[in-house]
Amino acid sequence: MIFYDVTKSAAARQRSGLVRVNRRLREELGDAVRESVWPAPGAEAKAGDWWVTTELFSEEERPGLGEFLRTRRCRAGAVFHDAIPLKLPHITWPLAVARHPGYLKLLAQFDRVWAVSRASREELLGYWRWLGLEAVPPVEVLPLGADFERTPRVTAPARDGVTPALLSVGILEPRKNQAFLLDVCEELWGEGLRFELHLVGRVNPNFGRPLAARIRVLAKKNPQLCYHDAADDAALTALYTGARATVLPTLAEGCGLPLLESLWAGVPCVCSDLPVLRENADGGGCIAAAVNDRAAWKAALRGVLTDGALVARLAAEARSRALPTWAGTAAALRASLAQS
Repeated sequence: MIFYDVTKSAAARQRSGLVRVNRRLREELGDAVRESVWPAPGAEAKAGDWWVTTELFSEEERPGLGEFLRTRRCRAGAVFHDAIPLKLPHITWPLAVARHPGYLKLLAQFDRVWAVSRASREELLGYWRWLGLEAVPPVEVLPLGADFERTPRVTAPARDGVTPALLSVGILEPRKNQAFLLDVCEELWGEGLRFELHLVGRVNPNFGRPLAARIRVLAKKNPQLCYHDAADDAALTALYTGARATVLPTLAEGCGLPLLESLWAGVPCVCSDLPVLRENADGGGCIAAAVNDRAAWKAALRGVLTDGALVARLAAEARSRALPTWAGTAAALRASLAQS
């Protein structure tokens, strides 16, 4: 039996990356799992069973977690996303910053851990080495699915609208770096280039309000800037369909789902030149630009906005390359559990 942790995601109203990972994996695992809300499974859990979580946690949030891991009523596995709160504490949710050191230590007590990228795997193993831990669980890479909310993959060329559009998907916060993107786009608009910029994402209540205020002011002066604070599946699918390219100027990621989902939609992606994003970007359909390099980003965005041949080549690469699916993610997880 696999007890699948939905303690937070079951009640979550936001559509964060963590919640989407939990829900899509749950959907694809189907009848292979039984949903579990903390406290952990009790007497019904047998020694050969698994408790699997994709969520973030701490001993304070889940009293008895440490004891559960020590007593091993059943085996425990966790999906690890990133160490961003340790790398960028000044722009990360305070709760996450306070939780993360203990969270990473607790992960070392699990029987098996799956990292969402090679980069995140190295971050976790590096942190454990820094702590001097010798007895740690195996950490495998578990590729996340590109198939966005069960939408069919786009395999046919898209038709451009009258005005080319760029799409950026992600919570409004400093880490996602939309302020830098606005700077670059303002320069391009000022040079006479006509294009739309669509921003999709809720506002980080700790760090996103100044950015949201700037967007409101700029959108009043420039109708080519459109902010969508709440886009449902249909609306987001339509935005992907109408985009010339997506943009991901992020400072740090655990995997970078918007890049994968852009490729699934057959839309090229201009992304930050981060190792974690290059894991998927190097397969085709993407342009990687150095983080916060304004000249490089201007050149990349100008290229996708004005060079039809470039966009056609990138889109063809996106449509034809192999991409991971959530069904594949679920199958890999089940196979890993069966081997343990």
